[in-house]
Amino acid sequence: MEKVYRAQPGDRPLDYPSLDVPFYKNATHAPEAEAAEKLASDPVVVVAASHIVAACGQLAASVHRPFFSLVEGAKAEHVTACLQYLEASNTVEILRAAGPEGMHVDDIAHRIGELSEANDASARVDGSKLSHILRLLATYHWLREVRPDVFANNRLSALVDSGKTPEELRAAPEKKYDGTDGLAAFVAMCGDEFFKSSAYMADALLPWTERATSLRKLSNKDGAGATSLTVREPKYETPFSFAFRTELGYFDWMELPENKGRLAEFGRAMTGARLWEVAENVVDSAAFPWNELPKDSVVIDVGGGVGSTSVVLANAYPHLRFVVEDRKQVVDIAPSIWGSTQHAELLASGRVSYLAQDFFQPQPPHIDIAGVGTVSFPSVYLVRGCTHNWPDRDVQRMLRLLRDSAGPTTKLLLVEVILPLACYDDTELEDAGAAPPLPGAERTLAPAGSPLLANLGKAHASEYLLDISMMAVLNAKERTLRELSTLALSAGWKVSRVTRAQGSLWAYTTAEPA
Repeated sequence: MEKVYRAQPGDRPLDYPSLDVPFYKNATHAPEAEAAEKLASDPVVVVAASHIVAACGQLAASVHRPFFSLVEGAKAEHVTACLQYLEASNTVEILRAAGPEGMHVDDIAHRIGELSEANDASARVDGSKLSHILRLLATYHWLREVRPDVFANNRLSALVDSGKTPEELRAAPEKKYDGTDGLAAFVAMCGDEFFKSSAYMADALLPWTERATSLRKLSNKDGAGATSLTVREPKYETPFSFAFRTELGYFDWMELPENKGRLAEFGRAMTGARLWEVAENVVDSAAFPWNELPKDSVVIDVGGGVGSTSVVLANAYPHLRFVVEDRKQVVDIAPSIWGSTQHAELLASGRVSYLAQDFFQPQPPHIDIAGVGTVSFPSVYLVRGCTHNWPDRDVQRMLRLLRDSAGPTTKLLLVEVILPLACYDDTELEDAGAAPPLPGAERTLAPAGSPLLANLGKAHASEYLLDISMMAVLNAKERTLRELSTLALSAGWKVSRVTRAQGSLWAYTTAEPA
């Protein structure tokens, strides 16, 4: 293992990055710190770390008093709420400016008020309450309490740093997420729509309960601009619809004029969500043979948002052309996000272009590509992080429309989380249209002979949390390999290949016209 931890052959072993030391993305770091962070993302290290996390989580569940575990689970929403406060109050940026010695809560509270857009008593923050919020976060290792009531950032809280100075945030708070990696926006989004929706999970899924019945009687009389939730069609009667008192689906609701800020926040949050999957994974030819595609092959990035994935791929494969499809409201803001960055040349050259297209409508019969001409069908339909946003029937419709527009050699690449079972998977996939053994169909992720859960439990819990988030907001889900293969086949696509990067549940599922 010593060789694994060397920055360069012959160098001394590197220490694993310290939890107590912030690693700010826009700061200059010592070469050893840079090397340690990079090495911590090495697939071999990631897999080893996953086994450690899985073991620690399983050990803690085994020895902790059950009642205390119950309390933590039943009150876990407080951690989410405090993380949301941490981001919304700009406390991370304030503590970055304060440095490693930290800042007293009274000073933090005063600084939060200074950064507020309000100039009255409403901008005053109670330091005594702030200390309790920050102490809970420190208890969960999201901050450090360096001395009584004095707090400082650490490696985890630094993730939420926007990179803006407190002065910049005060001058232009609406630009906080501009030019960032999106993680601060991701926390804001999770603390708003997703957090609030989850509170109504039982009400939506147990419709016969007294509280659920009363919620369906909501009307404009409450003064909140609500509409009666009389639609029983499950696509719309979701925990989200109860939380925000709307019969609109999430994406339609986001496009209302009053949610313009939320829509922009969502686009930037999706950039941050790319960290769920290591960016290098999607460009790896082991995931998909991009390098084997002929020059000027067209890849249509279906539901590609502002084009985060296409930009990464276009930089890695300059011989390919990428067309990002999404709703008009999304593609209209995309050029403003990339136009002032180092990626502007991709847009100017036409290697990355945008097309307003609803993926529940038929694909255009042809697309005009700058420098290439008219293309009747693409080489690849790329669908990344999209099918998990929709229930099965909608995904079937989406994939069927792509199949109807595909050529005989068009490939479908689904880039999604594939959820392993929490037990050893002894099933086969013959009835899902794929003859086993299909690459990627691991029966367990745990080392041979290990007592660990087959899905590595705590190490991959974030993907199962994402699964429930999709259920709460969109009546959707992450899928197992059987579920995804069966769904693809029902829409005319036969899964031919599945690969998964080391240490990740994100999978690259290639399908061909059936």
